[in-house]
Formats: sequence, C-alpha cells, structure tokens
Amino acid sequence: MPGGGFSAPVRDGIEFEARITPIVIISCIMAATGGLMFGYDVGVSGGVTSMEPFLKKFFPVVYRKTQNPGIDSNYCKYDNIGLQMFTSSLYLAGLISTFFASYTTRNLGRRLTMVIAGIFFIAGVILNAAAENLTMLILGRIFLGFGVGFANQAVPLFLSEIAPTRIRGGLNILFQLNVTIGILFANLINYGTAKIKGGWGWRLSLGLAGIPAILLTIGALLVVETPNSLIERGHLEEGKKVLRKIRGTNNIEPEFLELVEASRVAKLVKHPFRNLLKRCNRPQLILAMVMQIFQQFAGINAIMFYAPVLFNTLGFGGGASLYSAVITGAVNLLSTLVSIYCVDKLGRRVLLLEGGVQMFISQIAIGVILGLKVTDSTNHLSKGFGILVVILICTFVSSFAWSWGPLGWLIPSEIFPLETRSAGQSITVCMNLIFTFIMAQAFLSMLCHFKFGIFLFFSGWVFIMTTFAYFLVPETKNIPIEEMTELVWKQHWFWKRYMDDDPHNYITGVNRNKNGFDPSSEL
Repeated sequence: MPGGGFSAPVRDGIEFEARITPIVIISCIMAATGGLMFGYDVGVSGGVTSMEPFLKKFFPVVYRKTQNPGIDSNYCKYDNIGLQMFTSSLYLAGLISTFFASYTTRNLGRRLTMVIAGIFFIAGVILNAAAENLTMLILGRIFLGFGVGFANQAVPLFLSEIAPTRIRGGLNILFQLNVTIGILFANLINYGTAKIKGGWGWRLSLGLAGIPAILLTIGALLVVETPNSLIERGHLEEGKKVLRKIRGTNNIEPEFLELVEASRVAKLVKHPFRNLLKRCNRPQLILAMVMQIFQQFAGINAIMFYAPVLFNTLGFGGGASLYSAVITGAVNLLSTLVSIYCVDKLGRRVLLLEGGVQMFISQIAIGVILGLKVTDSTNHLSKGFGILVVILICTFVSSFAWSWGPLGWLIPSEIFPLETRSAGQSITVCMNLIFTFIMAQAFLSMLCHFKFGIFLFFSGWVFIMTTFAYFLVPETKNIPIEEMTELVWKQHWFWKRYMDDDPHNYITGVNRNKNGFDPSSEL
C-alpha cells in the first residue's frame, strides 16, 4: 500500500497526483548509496595519510618531516606533491570518466550507469587495499575516480526524476546525506585501524570502501529505472507502467503526457552540449557551473580531505587528530539531516544565505586564532584554544552541510530541461571534479605558504558566493522540473532577459499568470 499523502499542487503549475510510495523511498535510499561510496573515500584518504605506517611505506620524505619537526615549518611538513596526488588523482580520473558517463546515462539509463560505477569502484578498492607500491596505489585511485564520475553523473538525476515534486529536495539530499555518513564511517574506521599493531590498519581502512560499492551495485540492479529515462529511450509503455507504480495512483496521464512531450522536444536536440550554449540555456549552465566552483572554494573538501593532517599541523596528537576528525564528521552528518527537513519548507535561498553568513564568520574567527597562536616553529595550542578551534571548524562544517553542500548538487539537478539535462549534469560533475582536483592538489601547498591565512582566503570566497546567491540564485522550491522555464527563469529579475522565444525552448502547461513571482521575494 502506498504511504503518505498526496503531493500538494504547486503555484501556477500543473497538479500531478502523486503519493509518497515505499518504492520511491526505497529506490532513493538504495541509489543514494553512491554518495556513501563517495563520502567514504573523502574521509578515508585524509585519515590514512596521517598514519605513520602508510607514510613510511609510500611517502618516506613526508614521514621523516613529521618525525623531525625542526626540518620544516609546522605548516609545511605535509607539503608533498605525491601525497597531494594520492588524494587528487581520483578526481582527475572522475573528470575524464564523466564524458563517458553522460553517454551511458542518456542511452543506457540511470540504473546501468550506477552499476558501472559500482564495478569500477570495487576494482579500485581491491588495488588500493593490496597496494605494494605508489604506482599500484595511484592506479587504484584512478579506478575509484571512474566510479565516482559515473555515480555522480547518474545518482542526482535518478533522485530528481523519481521523486514527487513536493519532496524532491529532501529525497535528492539523500545523496549528500550518504556522503556525510560515508565520511563519518571513514573517520571512525580510521580511528580504530590506526590502533592496529603491525602497521596494516591502513589496508583495512582502504579495503572497507568496497562495502558501499557493493551496496550501490546490488541496489542499482534492484531499483526501478526512472520514467524519464525509459520514455527518453522510447520505452513508452514501460515508462507509463513505472510511473503508475512509483506515483501510487492510476491518474498519471497528465504527468506522462508532459514527460512524453519533453522527450519529443529532447530528441530534436541532436547536440545537447552545443545546445547548452544557446542563450535560453545559459542561466542554468552558469548557475550550475558557478555553484560547483563556489562549493569547492568554500574550503570544505580541503578540510574534510585533510582533517587529521590539519589537526596534526595545529598541534593535536595522532589519536587526537583522528578523534577530532570523527567529531567534525558527526557534525557534518547531523547538519545534513537539518537540510533534508528544511529544504522543502524554507526553500533553497534561505539555506544558502544563512549558511554563507555562518561560514564567513567561522572562517574569519579560525584564521584570527591561528594567526595569534600558531607560528612556524611553535604549534602548541592550549587545551582551551584547541577546543575552540574544533568548535569553530564544526560550526563551519555544519553551515556548509545544511546549505552549499547538498544544494550544490540539488539545484543543478533540477534546473535543466530534459533535452539538456544529461549534458547539464555532465558539466556540473565536470566542474565539481575539476575544482575538487585543484583544491585537493593545492591545499597542502597553500597551507604551507598561506599558513593561517588559508582560512581568510576561503572566507573571501564565501563572501563572494553569498553575495552571488542573494542576487542571482532563484528559488526552485516546489516547482516541477518541467515548469522551471516558465515559473523560475522567465520571472527572475536578471535571468529573464535570456529567455527569448526559441523553437526548442520547452514550455508546458496552459495559460499562466504572466506577472509570475520574484524568487527573491520568497525570503
């Protein structure tokens, strides 16, 4: 029996009858394990790079610097190109795989793309856990990157397309929630494996990444394909059958006809990537790209990648640094739950703006404290200041986790029309991986040269992105994906100038109130 109530009608849009069915909830939970896979890797990489046996085996130069503090500045003891490449190579591989993932997502479906992602990730895990040299380790990271690229392409699309409009935001954020769960699990496992005698704990940390990969692979084989994908590939009857099943009602004709029309228009677009550059598609493209840049330059991934290393640099012992990383991982998870609850109630803009202000204040405070208390030669923080730094980092992490973290994926996944959705998601993933690679590769060197100023650098970017959100990010809460052009872009004070009439511009529904609404008025 379907659960929940009906999705409520949206402002000026077409009312699509839809129950919140168990099959939708289960499918979204299983697909979102792609985020668990991604998050575990983010958390585990920083942890193993702070383990002495791992450093001694693969990065002996870094190991010697950590054992002899006088050799280098406290801020510079982890500055090593090879160590940064261990983390960042995954994202470079993910970037390359995105171009192939776009093809499979559109032509083979979202489910098969998720299966491919899981298989790549399992292969990478095996190579990493069994690594005997740096070449084997990096090769494993490359396979992991292929898995991340395919998963990040397919999972957000799957979640956006299968969810009813009323709860689309909350279900889509399941991906980011699983990222945070993966990070927390990785931090907990690193904390435990670091205590294993014999120096092989890092192998267990890397090997356990196979669990979320197996869950994604099996889950993708069990879930239903999205109606959008089935209809897009010409399976109309099957798409209609699945739509009836996931909506929990027989009255699916209006939504089905709209999906068929969207698919028809999409087929007219022979070159979706080229079509993204058309004037009427530029607002979506610009917003999706810029949000990925801002997401990385807020500094969150640099902190999550290297949390144990960062805490070591600030004077925490090995065990204390891993424990502090566990605390930040737990805060990250709990704050993402806040986002799931609030995103479809308060809207996207409120969370982006509040999160931006909180991140800005936290980064400034961290930078000032470290500037006063941590020097090149002395990294001792008193217990009181050490606790304060951890609290401020948690404050920063929490604000990101309920704002720019999940919304950086949610908003791009819901703003593109069907004819450019797969291509748009590819660009989104590409931008994310490009700038994640840049930040992962550069952070330890930036920490060495900027010292405490690294947090002031990030705070400057947070100020810019919050200003951008205030003026240029429209509200998309409760708007059907197929209605975005009419109800969002044509009503926005700035972006509406790009919405010229175009033969391929997808417009649905009947006569609407042309006065519309100003998304910024939703604050």
